[in-house]
Amino acid sequence: MGISHRISRRKFLGTSAAAATALTFPLPAFAQAAARVVVIGGGFGGASCARALKQIDPKLQVTLVEPNKTFTACPFSNNVIAGLRSIEEQQFGYDKIAAGGVTVVAQAATGVDNAARTVTLADGTSLGYDRLVLSPGVDLRFDVLQGYDEAAAAKMPHAWKAGEQTLLLRKQLEAMDDGGVVVISAPANPFRCPPGPYERACLIAHYLKTKKPRSKLLILDAKDTFSKQRLFQNAWKELYPGMVEWVSLSQGGKVNAVDPATNTLITDFGNHTAKVANVIPPQRAGRIATSAGATDNTGWCAIDPVTFESKSAPNIHVIGDACLAGAMPKSAFSANSQAKVCAAAIATLLSGGTPTAPKLINTCYSLAAPGYGISVAGVYQPKNGVLADVEGAGGVSPADVPREFRAREADYAQSWFATITAEVFG
Repeated sequence: MGISHRISRRKFLGTSAAAATALTFPLPAFAQAAARVVVIGGGFGGASCARALKQIDPKLQVTLVEPNKTFTACPFSNNVIAGLRSIEEQQFGYDKIAAGGVTVVAQAATGVDNAARTVTLADGTSLGYDRLVLSPGVDLRFDVLQGYDEAAAAKMPHAWKAGEQTLLLRKQLEAMDDGGVVVISAPANPFRCPPGPYERACLIAHYLKTKKPRSKLLILDAKDTFSKQRLFQNAWKELYPGMVEWVSLSQGGKVNAVDPATNTLITDFGNHTAKVANVIPPQRAGRIATSAGATDNTGWCAIDPVTFESKSAPNIHVIGDACLAGAMPKSAFSANSQAKVCAAAIATLLSGGTPTAPKLINTCYSLAAPGYGISVAGVYQPKNGVLADVEGAGGVSPADVPREFRAREADYAQSWFATITAEVFG
């Protein structure tokens, strides 16, 4: 495939998050009575779904339940860690969503009674629903990695939920002496943002190269392969020669335990002591999904790929990082695409119709350095009960291209983030 064709395709995918699923909205044929839809979780999935529901049918009573009054976005938060961006640039409010007719409840959802179709809130009150959408993101599994719990995260930050942990990791890097070793522990699949640990490695390496050039970065990985692997490894050789080392699962990269007192990560092949340790633990769907009966023995939520309705909890739909979406990865772009498809399906179901099979897209951009972008794109459709890749669609950035191409991909990444945050929160 030629470079010019790839550029136009990626620009199309990256600059208009709204266009991705606009054609999936049904024609307005709705029931007379106003139905109640409650959406739990105000990230890219939940906020997008709440807005889409009101846009499809303004008569719907849509309630968005989100305890935080400010949303801190994970995409581009690795730039904050590397000192390239402020945390304030990652933060967005819900005023425009409320102005669009969505009732925003700034409380945590503590329980779901699927039989009664009610959601219990932290203050003890409850909300009734006809359809419930869960977009709770991920919970970090502090019960898997020996020695790593919430207290340990204060010493060995995960920074996998943007906010205080992001700033903590940044401060640790700033305080580290030149010549120190930074260690990143990457989990096995599935987890939020598959390319995230490797983009983080790149941007931390950029910080070290410019501020603390005698330092090293080690990635201990519980996998033998990872997203955009060739592109990332090429970037490490080109931009950070001799600075970044990746240790795969088969080479002894899986971390089995940690010792926060000494900043030590323990593998079957030996121990690694870090000046700065970024431990990204295994994950699962946010806990409210378990309360709703929507998780299976994997800790994630199996869904119908046409409607995103839970396979174990009727009238409950799950979108974003919490769901098992087949070949579709856990990303902000995916969550936004799924939200629109889910909203359209709910509107159709409430009107007595049958949703049609959708096609969804996803693009994951990563920055290997300022002005150096790479990406992976995919197109997905239901097949054999899951979301499967559409053969011949999507792909990754080409490996051998001029730096101008990488600069354009970095620009596309910026444009995508500005577009999606304006669409969802603006």
